Amino acid sequence: MDPVIIAGAGPVGLTLALALARQDVPSVVLDEGPGKDEPRLARTVVLREDTAALVERLTGTSLARAGAHWAGWRSMRRKQVMREVTFGETDTGADIELGTDTDAGPAPLHIAQHVLTGALRAALVGERLVRIAVDSRLDGVEQEVSGVTVHTRGPKGTWWRGSYLVGCDGPRSTVRKLQDIRFPGRTAVERHAVAALRAELPWPDQALLHRMPPWRTSGPSAGEITGRPLPDGVWRLDWLLPPGKDLVTPELLVARVRETLAGWADGPTPPYELLDTGVHTVHHRVARRWRVGRVFLAGDSAHLLGALGTQGLDEGLRDADNLAWKLALAWHHGPHEALLDSYQTERRAVVAARLRAADQVLPLLRGGGGLRAYVPGSARGHDALLTDGHLGRGALGAPGAYTDSPLAPRHLEGETLVTTFPGAPVTDVRVTAEDGSFVRLRDRLGRGALLVVLIAPGTGVWERKHWVTAGIMPRLAAAVTALPRPAELLVAEEYPGAAPHTVLLVRPDGHLVTALSGVRPADLYAAAEAALGGPAKAEAGAEAGAGSR
Repeated sequence: MDPVIIAGAGPVGLTLALALARQDVPSVVLDEGPGKDEPRLARTVVLREDTAALVERLTGTSLARAGAHWAGWRSMRRKQVMREVTFGETDTGADIELGTDTDAGPAPLHIAQHVLTGALRAALVGERLVRIAVDSRLDGVEQEVSGVTVHTRGPKGTWWRGSYLVGCDGPRSTVRKLQDIRFPGRTAVERHAVAALRAELPWPDQALLHRMPPWRTSGPSAGEITGRPLPDGVWRLDWLLPPGKDLVTPELLVARVRETLAGWADGPTPPYELLDTGVHTVHHRVARRWRVGRVFLAGDSAHLLGALGTQGLDEGLRDADNLAWKLALAWHHGPHEALLDSYQTERRAVVAARLRAADQVLPLLRGGGGLRAYVPGSARGHDALLTDGHLGRGALGAPGAYTDSPLAPRHLEGETLVTTFPGAPVTDVRVTAEDGSFVRLRDRLGRGALLVVLIAPGTGVWERKHWVTAGIMPRLAAAVTALPRPAELLVAEEYPGAAPHTVLLVRPDGHLVTALSGVRPADLYAAAEAALGGPAKAEAGAEAGAGSR
């Protein structure tokens, strides 16, 4: 069968290629550039714990040294500290006053985008199932029921034949335009002046959001500054710019750097080394369609977001994770239209919900007095919303759940509740694998197989051979063997909110399908079948979809 063609060699396209390769699906990545990325320290990304773990699992390398895990988060208004968070511990100060006393959880990973892309490219070196075609810009697409044919221009312009095409080619996506897919939304929702510099700041390794700094600014007041650490004493600073298209000159940017550093030092400007500058413009858009027949969109070609600290690349990586196992199943076992359609249904709903949340909050946060009418506590409520966006919490930042997924099973008699709701990402707990080794649940994701997890307290202190043939294990093992597609049976000592002998069914991308009370083969089979899109049958969806918009 023909490979999957991926247009675009950014982080999303390279992640998708690696994810497909891990499931034995070949791909061709069409790279417009020369196969390497220009180092830009002013262009960075923030990855939440789950997406950072996805990249590490696919590359087989730790990103901890390549990026920076923040030690904490500090939110200030004028000279007052509004909120402090130490990661792995509980919020302090304003949190207690607001009554939200929540666990901050693991720190986000802040990393330069060219470093992230380099790690993905390095993992693809020698990967026999992935071919990267450099200097290849896609300019034509033809599709039929059996596959797609694309044309590229460049020094080695040619035709390529593929089973599917995924457009990961950015905001100006050629794939999206050739499929005549609309991309509505708002332009220039926010603009930020950006500087990457090496300096010693008063809060080592802590990210900072400073609203309404007390010192006088040059030119129109930015009103909001974000400082985020990188390795080796490097910081990325962002100044929110007032609405409009005023030119950000080098002189203005240097003035902002000097007054900001002097203000934070409460004295003269400390020594610093300016490494890179730029202007970051945030747009909010979402494509009307993410699938047309055998053509899909992912990442910035499908959606743009990023206001209030939300991270567009984070969602792009989740696109790749969601789509990879569905394409792999279709590639190995034949087209399954309901499963492939679920990619658009699930991912578009999550991104659209996040955009709606940001668009609803923006007027409150940027509209002055209007915030007081809607958010109790005014300034503190403002900080809480912004903190959620920057730290990956709440409606602005938390990973989305596929609560209304068409792949969700219906009417299971043995369904029970655990802390994770169906459709949400599972908690990463320690499990015993089939070979008896102890691993993290997240390490078993992305292999194309469903995961069946039995919660059995006490098994962690015994060798697997002593309990694998005891109690309910033989019956559960038989039920797993009978599932409609290969599944891996794992055992965990505990899982949040799960009673002993609870059985979890987990999708290859780490989202919970269902939790069952005990071994219920019929329910388990029905849930697995639903998670795979229902009974496979020859459908005309691909042919019909090729002409729809």
